[in-house]
Amino acid sequence: MPDVQTSVVDGVATITLDRPERRNALTHDLVDEFVAAIDTLEADPGIRAIVITGAGSTFCAGADLGVLQGADETALRGIYASFLRVGRIGLPTIAAVNGPAVGAGLNLALACDIRLAAESARFEARFLHLGLHPGGGHTWLLRRAVGPATAAAVVLFGEALDGPRAAEVGLAWRCVPDAELAAQAAALAARVARAPRDLVVRAKATLAGAAALDDHDEAVEVELGQQLWSLERSRFADSGGA
Repeated sequence: MPDVQTSVVDGVATITLDRPERRNALTHDLVDEFVAAIDTLEADPGIRAIVITGAGSTFCAGADLGVLQGADETALRGIYASFLRVGRIGLPTIAAVNGPAVGAGLNLALACDIRLAAESARFEARFLHLGLHPGGGHTWLLRRAVGPATAAAVVLFGEALDGPRAAEVGLAWRCVPDAELAAQAAALAARVARAPRDLVVRAKATLAGAAALDDHDEAVEVELGQQLWSLERSRFADSGGA
């Protein structure tokens, strides 16, 4: 059976890590399937947004310990490929965190544009607990999402954040009851799925590049070109304007 399941409803694709008996831990085979699924979805013009979640009661427990034991650089980079691919996708992404997101699994959630957390979600680094240095850009991803103090609490002091606490510190956009997680993630994705795909891809790229801009004036110039492009599109003219 495949370790990754994909479904599509009205332009919203859901990718489910499907190794519940192993807490959806990442293996090289699973990562290969996962990356292939994203490649296929991004190439499909009908796909407007992607939701990533886990089967069972876990989002992703990180890299499978069998992979980590004796791992070399190639093996580690093979695991990194999962969340690095998410970080490079041009489409909007939502992590629907239904349970523990640990280590590389936390990286996978952090690589998404936003995270919705179930009440039973648990965000935990656990690298130091296992005798491992954080990897895959974990410290950068986490610090960017929650700031230096919370990142230090999670990475150095082993703090684990449940769903409500993750929402409080900004790691999750919202915390929702477990039974409502899938529906709320789908509803959020459906909002962006109603917009033109090429417009959404450009807007996401502009957001991603905003951090590298020096000031507001530079942002105005960058957005001016993109807004002029959007004004020339027939979709805007047919809608009657903003």
